[in-house]
Amino acid sequence: MSLPFNFTFVPWFRSVAPYIHKFRHQTFVVGVCGEAIAAGKLPNLAQDLALIQSMGVRIVLVHGFRPQVNEQLKAKNHSPKYFKGIRITDEVALDCAQEAAGQLRYEIEAAFSQGLPNTPMAGATVRVISGNFLTARPVGIVDGVDFQHSGVVRKIDTAGITRSLDMGALVLMSPFGFSPTGEAFNLTMEEVATSVATALQADKLIFVTEVPGIATDVRQLLSEDNPIDTELPLDIAEKLLADLPSADKPTDTAFYLQHCVKACKGGVERSHIIPYAVDGSILLEVYVHDGIGTMVVDEKLESLREATVDDVGGILQLIEPFEKDGTLVKRSRTEIERDVGLYTVIEHDGVIFACAALYTYPEERTAELAALTVSPDVQGQGDGDRVLKRIEQRAKLAGLDSIFVLTTRTMHWFIKRGFVQVDPDWLPDARKRKYNWDRKSQVLVKNIL
Repeated sequence: MSLPFNFTFVPWFRSVAPYIHKFRHQTFVVGVCGEAIAAGKLPNLAQDLALIQSMGVRIVLVHGFRPQVNEQLKAKNHSPKYFKGIRITDEVALDCAQEAAGQLRYEIEAAFSQGLPNTPMAGATVRVISGNFLTARPVGIVDGVDFQHSGVVRKIDTAGITRSLDMGALVLMSPFGFSPTGEAFNLTMEEVATSVATALQADKLIFVTEVPGIATDVRQLLSEDNPIDTELPLDIAEKLLADLPSADKPTDTAFYLQHCVKACKGGVERSHIIPYAVDGSILLEVYVHDGIGTMVVDEKLESLREATVDDVGGILQLIEPFEKDGTLVKRSRTEIERDVGLYTVIEHDGVIFACAALYTYPEERTAELAALTVSPDVQGQGDGDRVLKRIEQRAKLAGLDSIFVLTTRTMHWFIKRGFVQVDPDWLPDARKRKYNWDRKSQVLVKNIL
């Protein structure tokens, strides 16, 4: 191999190692839409999931089959029917769903049985176990519409799934359930994956979908100026979902988001929406810091929150070394106590590891990001980005257009995150009067809308 490859591979592999250690023995529920399989993505998806499993991750795979069922219906000259995004499953549709599910399970098991030399599956041994791990009940009649053989999850056999995972197997589940009387019901992949992830209290729920994720501004099309929002705190996601119209199609913004929110509220630590169109999207989402899609995260589990008066001592202890070396302007205990509600902190086991404050100037529709600090013990692990993200979200909720920062030593860190340098005269008048010309701090601004 070439020397340049060695120089890039070694640092990259080392950077991935913390994620490998972190996710070992964790449980991921992966929901793959039928469109991904129809688009020919199954071989690469199987290779990536086999690789993730080889690194100690326990995987439950739930497949969808929407286009496959529709194809079977078309062959029988029968039109698919939906209401509120759910298929109305008559006798013909039920037969088509059973045929499609059987064919897909065969294809998926075959994909995980590959082992040709010089391929990612060489030497892989993936045992696939599937079975009647869930019971279902009928959707019934909703708003005068009889859903017939469409159902919803009634109960998950968590003990059976857990035993299979403990054996080292990958658990494969189709969106089918059976009643205690043996009646079959057609379910949705999204509901099955969400229910399984919640029942298992999985560490991650990952939807591999037709959509790239949630745009930063859902009112606009995706673009360089309106990229994917890679991390949505649960409370922000709930507010966004409440403002969105109900979802009838998988491409609607609320379609997968509603399931991510439900999973996080049910105890799943993180839920993801990623695109099947990008090769290796699961690997990019799991093992690269910024990921590729949108992650909904329960902040309580992340300990990312607004500060309280009980955090004053921890904030002082965190920022004191940086005040002494001149990186930060000195702040008194009285000042921090007065402004503690403006601070966002990251806490681990009662210790404050990162903080930042947001001072707003409503008339100018801007705010100052101040005292952004990360403990040297955890620098390089993304805590600074997480705090910055939260500050930006707070500013957005306040209806502001931009945030600015004054810095003497960390200019490049902010520039890499979308800030641009401006003249101090740009500052709001109230902040300009307090500007220390002897310190010569650089002023950087980032537009957030």
